[in-house]
Amino acid sequence: MTVKEAPARADLAATDDIGWAVRLLAATPTHEHRDPELLHRWARAADAFGAALAPVECRARIVERDGGLELGLLARYTSRPPTVELYTDTIDLAERVVDARGWRAWYPPGSVRAAALAHEAVHVHLHHGTAKAALKHALGHSALRLGRLRVPGHVAGAEEVAAHAYARTVCGLGRSPLLLTAALAAETETETETETENGSVTGSTPPPARDARREN
Repeated sequence: MTVKEAPARADLAATDDIGWAVRLLAATPTHEHRDPELLHRWARAADAFGAALAPVECRARIVERDGGLELGLLARYTSRPPTVELYTDTIDLAERVVDARGWRAWYPPGSVRAAALAHEAVHVHLHHGTAKAALKHALGHSALRLGRLRVPGHVAGAEEVAAHAYARTVCGLGRSPLLLTAALAAETETETETETENGSVTGSTPPPARDARREN
């Protein structure tokens, strides 16, 4: 798979990091009819929460393999045994997309792998530690109110936004990995369309639209 010149039709960098976070939340099931202002508030809160987290050590075993483009993944965490899988083919494509779009100042060499690993490490932290409750509190969403009693609610997609913000911060990136994820999706979509027009494929290749899929 080769990287073509960045499509002029998609000036992805014109959307800021919070804008991409809002888009992620809006595309998440249960949020289809949410007020855009509410999604924006949640996106800002989740981004700020992730950016403020202290560095988290990855204690899981790290395995590098290809096959990520077919799955649409940069990385994945599995819990039995605790393992972070890094998909080298998707990471390599991401590095080439960075060069093709002139984003190297935002994503230094090697930073895609580092960000994917950081993303997975903080997902484990948010999923199993006290930080999960802290994120709910930061979002301010209530699942139930009984008088003065408030039960914090889960906001689907907020953990993903926080993980991207964390990776951006600890890896010193100029932009969120969410922007690069969108560029990867655009790249694979463009190549699939080209191959389909040439009659070389019969289906569509799932774009790497997410950095992680956890299997617990």
